[in-house]
Amino acid sequence: MTTEETNSPPELDRMNENLAKIEELSQRLVAAISQKKHHHPGLEGPGQDLYVRAAAAYMAEMMSNPSKLIEHQIGYWGKALKHYVDAQHMLAQGKLTPPEDNSPTDRRFKNPLWETHPYFNYLKQQYLFSSEAIFEAVDDLEGLDDKDKARVRYFTRQIVDMMSPSNFLGTNPEALAKAVETEGQSLVDGLENLVRDIEANDGDLLVTLADKDAFRVGENIATSEGSVVYRNDLFELIQYAPKTDTVAKTPLIIFPPWINKFYILDLKPQNSLIKWIVEQGYTLFVVSWKNPDASYKDYGLSDYVEKGYLTAIEEVKAITGEDQVNAIGYCIAGTTLSLTLALMEKRGDKSVKSATLFTTLTDFDDQGEFTAFLSDDFIDAIEEEVSENGILDKFIMSRTFSFLRSNDLVYQPAIRSYMMGEAPPAFDLLYWNGDGTNLPACMAMDYLRGLCQENRFAKGGFEMFGETLKISDVKVPVCAIACETDHIAAWTSSYAGVQEMGSRSKTFILSESGHIAGIVNPPSKKKYGHYTNGDWSGTPADWRKAAEFHEGSWWPRWEEWLGKRSGRQVKARIPGKAKGYPVLGPAPGKYVSETPKKA
Repeated sequence: MTTEETNSPPELDRMNENLAKIEELSQRLVAAISQKKHHHPGLEGPGQDLYVRAAAAYMAEMMSNPSKLIEHQIGYWGKALKHYVDAQHMLAQGKLTPPEDNSPTDRRFKNPLWETHPYFNYLKQQYLFSSEAIFEAVDDLEGLDDKDKARVRYFTRQIVDMMSPSNFLGTNPEALAKAVETEGQSLVDGLENLVRDIEANDGDLLVTLADKDAFRVGENIATSEGSVVYRNDLFELIQYAPKTDTVAKTPLIIFPPWINKFYILDLKPQNSLIKWIVEQGYTLFVVSWKNPDASYKDYGLSDYVEKGYLTAIEEVKAITGEDQVNAIGYCIAGTTLSLTLALMEKRGDKSVKSATLFTTLTDFDDQGEFTAFLSDDFIDAIEEEVSENGILDKFIMSRTFSFLRSNDLVYQPAIRSYMMGEAPPAFDLLYWNGDGTNLPACMAMDYLRGLCQENRFAKGGFEMFGETLKISDVKVPVCAIACETDHIAAWTSSYAGVQEMGSRSKTFILSESGHIAGIVNPPSKKKYGHYTNGDWSGTPADWRKAAEFHEGSWWPRWEEWLGKRSGRQVKARIPGKAKGYPVLGPAPGKYVSETPKKA
């Protein structure tokens, strides 16, 4: 027997190894999926009532205005058929090039083959024709109220985005090319990534967005120097070390959202708002919230106000010896800060000198893109889920937020990871995005029912500690920063809430970009500008039309506003030096890294 007959080619050996690995991974995949926890079906999609109402509206439209539907159909058919004929004509002439392509730029189709290859270009154009036709049909659908129409539009977009040819191996030129180039290794690596993600989420699928081994909180992110100087069962209070010899007399405290970790404001030195504030000469405290487990199920918004906000404010006053503080609230923490300020006004408590609100909603009349998740079918399902588990699990929160930007936070990362076999990038912002937190059952329902759905703070009043709290009860000087393309807290709604506050001194700054990038926007980057306008008499559209644009970050403009409300300079305060407040540990503390017990 010859050597050639006994030795198999290297390619065959590699293929056999990959086949064996695929078999092993397939077994792991089945085992991982079998561990999937049961979630209420209402968390997986809209209730049947929405389908019934949408179908009824469509049938009514068909009966009352058939010409409009026929016009839509003929318009779509015309585009699709013309494109088919043009493609056939090019092939008949022996030209292996696609027909004219006037489709809009789309990041899903950035690979050159989507433009130059007849097959892939045909798929892309036909998909975009179909998408356009579907969205036009939804937008022209009458007979639905605004909230139902917004929900139909949202879920329609989810289906259309999911069906993009870029999401499937057989119609993704980049994934196919890499599979051929690597002799299938990319697909094996992709399957391994898929199994890893399903195992990590106990049978559910949530795409890993960033390399989890690339960052260590307190080591290469969240590294600003400071100390934990107070701790209770709801939060740790971090006092940051001064970087100037003197500081403003009035201390500053930041309340970050407990939906995420506080270190979004301290990712790295170059873009750390925490570091920048300290360098401007302020005594800065930051609240780091406890990541709750099921034992926190009965903690409501009133507990966050009393054990969180009011306690933190009193502790900062005691540590610094001051009668007043300036406060910042970010997102839901800004909403709750506003409730706290209304309560303090009722009680005659003047402990807060001024308040800054980052991307904060207080009037939820317009719920923006969250409308899809704030109808009874979804909220009822959450209520049953949290009643059973004691918490709203971070998985549900992460998945919900991801599908608000499904192409960027679901499908494109899935393509890179599962079809291309690539490792997640070492990206600090995406790492933070994946470092989620749970919400206590009672607090989640207080927020979703009382504020988001019933809008009681703006309409009628929110009951707390025997008081009826209203937006108009917020009377301290307020500076609100909203973001132009924020998909979580629409700037127009943020403006409307501040407009209703009872403060005599109100400042509104509109930053370019979105919910995170618009806030974490250091002056050194010179990236996003901002708008200002002191006229509160009109609508948000009126304000924006008359607003003045300024190049660069809003941070210096806000600091100038804050400085006027922070008093004279005093000797810098060192953490741990206040009597009765020893250092309990270095920043960023232990709560930020704790893993709560699973329900």
